[in-house]
Amino acid sequence: MNTFFTILIGAILVNNIVLTQFLGICPFIGVSKKVQSALGMGIAVTFVIALSCVATYMVYNYVLIPLNLVYLKTIVFIFIIAGLVQITEILIKHFAPKLFNALGIYLPLITTNCTVLGTALTVTSQFTNIFTAFFYGLCTGLGFTLAIVLLAGIRIKFDMAYIPKPFRGLPIALIAAAIMSMAFGAFTSII
Repeated sequence: MNTFFTILIGAILVNNIVLTQFLGICPFIGVSKKVQSALGMGIAVTFVIALSCVATYMVYNYVLIPLNLVYLKTIVFIFIIAGLVQITEILIKHFAPKLFNALGIYLPLITTNCTVLGTALTVTSQFTNIFTAFFYGLCTGLGFTLAIVLLAGIRIKFDMAYIPKPFRGLPIALIAAAIMSMAFGAFTSII
């Protein structure tokens, strides 16, 4: 139980994949203009990360290690992640076409999102059972979702505020992301 609490707090706050490890910045900045699309992207990334942690853990431990093919893990993991992203894209297109259109090019880019691959690689090197691997993936995705939704909320406030012309758009979004990163850095002292 203590392990799960540590993973929960660690993955969401202390080692937030975006704000402390700086992985997945492209969709973090690109899809954080509206809260709804940010939440949709967060849920899609969480789904892909959680499933990819299970799939890569199983393939790594039950196929690559026994066959002495560990050197292929990165390539194999990318193929697994690409397949899961395709499934996610099909599901979103079928069940939420507006969200599918809002996410645009960023949805298929989950395949190359280093957040997903980084989490899969972490799982194979640090976790000894599939349940903690899945839980870590789920919490990492929730941390990504928290960060992107927070930034989207901040960016909406920026649309209603006066911001000097040189700082409008991407510059102020990057400044907000940097301040969020520093704030999340304060959590490193709790674990």
